[in-house]
Amino acid sequence: MTRRVVVVGGGIVGLAVAERLTRDHPAAHVSVLEKEGGWARHQTGRNSGVVHSGLYYPPGSAKARWCRAGAGELLRFAADEGVAHEVTGKLVVATRPDELPRLESLHQRGLENGLAVRRLGPDEAREHEPHVAALAALHVPETAIVDYPGVCRALVRRLEERGAHLTTGAAVVAAHHGPAHTVVETTVGSLAADLVVNCAGLHADRVARRLGHVPSVRIVPFRGEYRSLAPSAEHLVRGLVYPVPDPDLPFLGVHLTRGIDGHVHAGPNAVLALAREGYRWRDLEPDLLDTLVQPGFWRLARRQWRTGAAEVLRSLSPRRFGDSLRRLVPELRDADLLPAPAGVRAQAVARDGALVDDFLVERSGRCVHVLNAPSPAATASLEIARHVIGLLP
Repeated sequence: MTRRVVVVGGGIVGLAVAERLTRDHPAAHVSVLEKEGGWARHQTGRNSGVVHSGLYYPPGSAKARWCRAGAGELLRFAADEGVAHEVTGKLVVATRPDELPRLESLHQRGLENGLAVRRLGPDEAREHEPHVAALAALHVPETAIVDYPGVCRALVRRLEERGAHLTTGAAVVAAHHGPAHTVVETTVGSLAADLVVNCAGLHADRVARRLGHVPSVRIVPFRGEYRSLAPSAEHLVRGLVYPVPDPDLPFLGVHLTRGIDGHVHAGPNAVLALAREGYRWRDLEPDLLDTLVQPGFWRLARRQWRTGAAEVLRSLSPRRFGDSLRRLVPELRDADLLPAPAGVRAQAVARDGALVDDFLVERSGRCVHVLNAPSPAATASLEIARHVIGLLP
C-alpha cells in the first residue's frame, strides 16, 4: 500500500524532509503544506546566509554532528543544483582581555569537533580582515555562505519533478486520529495521512498541539534586527567577522557577514518579539499573553533580565547597535548602518525556563515533531531530514 505522508512547513527543514522522503521512499505520496503564499518566508528567508561549520556546539550534540555532516551535504547540493555559494571562512574576534579564555575554550571545542580552526594573533587576524580590532582571533576555514531561498527553490523543483503535492496558503487547524490513518484539517480542506511530520518552525509547538501532541517545550520568538553597511563602508569587511559569544546563551552576538549578494549585513541582536512573526516592535498577536503567563517564560526572564534589557536598549538605540559593531571594526560610523529586514528566531524554552540548546525532535503516534530547530538548522537541514526519516515507522 502507498504510504501518504504530510509534511507541515515550507521552510528549508520541511522541504528537505519532503525531498528526502521522495528520494528514500519513491512510492510514498508526499504532500507539503505551507500556510504562507510561498516558500521560505520566515526563518529560512530572513537569515544571514551563513553555512555554519559546527564550531560552537558541544561535541557529540545533535547540533555538532548534524551541522558538520549537513554543511558538507548542503554545499554539494548547492553545487549540483547551481545554487550560489562560496566557502569564505570566518574570524571570531576577541577584543577584550576577559574574552581570551573563552576564545581558547572555543578553539579547543572547534578542534574536538574536527575543524581546522587556528588561533591568530592581531597581525595575522588583520591579514584576513585588515580593519578588525583583535587581541586574538580564531580563523575557521570551513564556514561558507549560500543562497538559502535558492536552495529552497531547488528543493521545490525536485519535489515537483517527483510528483509531490505542494500546497501554499494552507494552515493546519486540527487533526483527527482514527484507527487506520490521521485526517489533517487545514484552512483549504482536509487530507488523510499515514504519517505527519511537523516542521512548522515558529509555530511548531502550536501545530503539535493541533495534531494532538503535548510538546515538552514552548516556542518563544526572538527578533533579530539587522543593518546593512552603506556601499561606501563595505570595503571595511572582506568576509565574516564574529565576536566571542556568551556561552550561557544560544545567540552568537552581533556580527558582520558579507552575503552571497556581495553586500555586508550587520546583526542580529536578540530581543523578545511580541508576535511569532513580530518583525517590528508594533507587531503584536492576541495570544502573546499565553506566552507571558507561562511559568517557564518567567523563570527565563528572571535569569536573563540584564541581557534582555541590554538587547532592548541596543534595539532602540542606533548608537548602541553601532557600538557593538565598532568593537569589531572601529572605523564603522552610525551613518554607515542602513535599515534592513529583521528575522525572528524560534527558540524552544523548557518548562523550567531553560533555553533548549540542542535540536529537539519528538514523536507521538503517527506524528514526528521538529520542535527546536534554530540556527544552525538551515545548515543542518539535509541531515535533520535524514534523522527525521529514520524516526518514521
